[in-house]
Amino acid sequence: MPVNLDTPNPDQLLPVAGVRIGVTEAGIRKKARKDLTVFLLDEGTLVDAVFTLNRYAAAPVQVCRDHLEAGADIRAIVINTGNANAGTGAQGLNDARQTASALARALGVNHEQVLPFSTGVIMEPLPMDRLLAGLPTALQDAASADAVAGPKWLKAAEGIMTTDTIPKARSSQVEVGGKAVTVSGIAKGAGMIRPNMATMLGYVATDAAVSPGAMQGLAKRLADASFNRVTVDGDTSTNDSFVVISTGQAGNPPIEDWDSADGQAVLTALMDVSRHLAHALVRDGEGATKFIEVRVGGGKHAQECLQVAYAIAHSPLVKTAFFASDPNLGRILAAVGYAGIADLDISGVDLSLGDVEVVKAGGRHPAYREEDGQRVMNESEILVHVSLGRGDATESVWTCDFSHDYVTINADYRS
Repeated sequence: MPVNLDTPNPDQLLPVAGVRIGVTEAGIRKKARKDLTVFLLDEGTLVDAVFTLNRYAAAPVQVCRDHLEAGADIRAIVINTGNANAGTGAQGLNDARQTASALARALGVNHEQVLPFSTGVIMEPLPMDRLLAGLPTALQDAASADAVAGPKWLKAAEGIMTTDTIPKARSSQVEVGGKAVTVSGIAKGAGMIRPNMATMLGYVATDAAVSPGAMQGLAKRLADASFNRVTVDGDTSTNDSFVVISTGQAGNPPIEDWDSADGQAVLTALMDVSRHLAHALVRDGEGATKFIEVRVGGGKHAQECLQVAYAIAHSPLVKTAFFASDPNLGRILAAVGYAGIADLDISGVDLSLGDVEVVKAGGRHPAYREEDGQRVMNESEILVHVSLGRGDATESVWTCDFSHDYVTINADYRS
């Protein structure tokens, strides 16, 4: 079960003007389940995206990059689950292009105006016969009366799941220039999760009017404070993609500057949705029983704080200790020490676990008692706070524990 995370209430999910959604079961997954999703975007919609840094980027990632770099006016997104179309060579690229072309023909647009995405098992051929046969049904669903309704976002979240145990969706609404601006988003991911970004697909849409200049780099700005701050197991997937969509139909004055009052209002809503979805990935981490924030402060700059935070969050010894609720906290100090800060003075390091001071000036705090550490370790949500004592920078990452179920899920993934 995910850590303190429930299935989203469909009545709390909001439609985004200019976005229609269709979901169907194409038989791509071995187990019968919705596995093909389309987003249809009105003309004039702006799209920004960031993708995996894995050099073995999946075929659809390569095709999406090409289409965005060509400056195409994106009109549709198609997502299949059950097959990643990664490690599939030239045939995989042909299949991703064919997917985009088939949807483009059905919509009467150019193939470069369609972004294809895939998630699932790596190095298996994409079953194109089933995928292509499923597209008309997905489009028919996108033409239904409920295709623009908020609950359809939940159907889409369900349609892109792989090892997720729960769909991940979120909406937020703010007033900008006297107009109601809506943000809705979905994401999937539970394992092979590590920044840059995760075995994740994420889609966040808003009807806010945003200028093309302000739209550039928005996906990275949001990802850097959300999806690029989570890790489950330290693996960077081949298919990671995060897409931000602006339909511009809210009627607000276009956002030109994110530092303006209107820009900050919309950015806060976008960040709320992105961060909630990122946290949901960790809460639903494969076999997770605990949600852990690793906060590192007192750094000279943000990068060294993140360097230490990731060393702690990726450590199998630390993560298994959390699963066992074992306050073997020297493992955290060891991770701080091997994080790679060559000039770190350990006499300046402090460590707290929740409200319990564990380490002061590099050594065990005189007042620390193991039963106090045990109390915090028994909780389902835990804050690890490290101070490096060398500056003012602070950064956080979010992770989960390693349980027996993590091994079981990944050992049985293809069966």
